[in-house]
Amino acid sequence: MAMLTDIWTRLPALGHLALNVILPPQCLACRLPVGQLGSVCTSCWHGIDFLGKPHCQRCGYPFEVDQGDGALCGACIRRPPVYDRARSVMVYGGVARGLVIGFKHGDRIHATPAFGRWLARAGRELLADTDLILPVPLHRWRLARRRYNQAALLARALADIAEKPMQPYLLRRIRQTPTQGGLNYRARTRNVRRAFAIPAGQEARIAGRRILLVDDVLTTGATVSECAATLLRGGAASVDVLTLTRVVRPQS
Repeated sequence: MAMLTDIWTRLPALGHLALNVILPPQCLACRLPVGQLGSVCTSCWHGIDFLGKPHCQRCGYPFEVDQGDGALCGACIRRPPVYDRARSVMVYGGVARGLVIGFKHGDRIHATPAFGRWLARAGRELLADTDLILPVPLHRWRLARRRYNQAALLARALADIAEKPMQPYLLRRIRQTPTQGGLNYRARTRNVRRAFAIPAGQEARIAGRRILLVDDVLTTGATVSECAATLLRGGAASVDVLTLTRVVRPQS
C-alpha cells in the first residue's frame, strides 16, 4: 500500500517528465529548447531589460541614478497621474516586444503562468496594498475577434499566485475605440475618454476597495488613467497599475 501511495503521489511529476521527453520545453521567446517549461533561454533573458529600482515613485519610470525615496520623474511632477502608482516587469522592446506580440496576437497564451510569476515579483509592493485585481477590458467586438483578453489572462494568473480576488467584469469598455497605435498622449486621451464604465448596480463592489489594474503594455498611460478615473468616480479608494511591459522614452 505504501508503495502504491508513493507511486500515486509521483504521477504528476512523472507525467510532466514524460511530456518533456515527447515535447521538450521551448524558450518563450525564440523557441529553442530550455530546461524548464515556461522559461526563456539565457540569450533571450539577457535581451530583456527588466525594470526595478531606482524609479519614479508614482509611474515607475526608471532612473539612471538613485534620487532617493519618493522621487518623482519630470512627467509626474508636471502632470500627476490619475492612478496612485504604476509598475512594470520590463521595457517594451526587443525580446520583450516579441513576447508581448506573440502573447497578444499570436495565441501564445502558454506563457501566461510565467508572466504571472514575473508580475507578482514586479508588483510585490502594490499587491501588499491590493483588495481587488481588475484587468483592462476589451470591447466585446474586439474580444470576439481576438477570442481572449490578454489582460484578463495576466490578471487571473497574478491573482492565483497572490491569492487575491480578481473580477473581470466590474469594469467594461462601453465604446469601441480605434487602436491607440501611432497616437500621442493627447490623442490617446481623447480616444479613450468615457470609454469605460462600471456596470449598473456593481458600484458597491468597487466602493472603498484598493484596486490593482493589470494590462500588457503601458505606453502613455492614457488608457489606464481613464480606467482609474472611472473606478475612482465609482468609489474606489485607490487604483494602482501593473503591466507586463512599458514603453520607456527619454523625458524632456
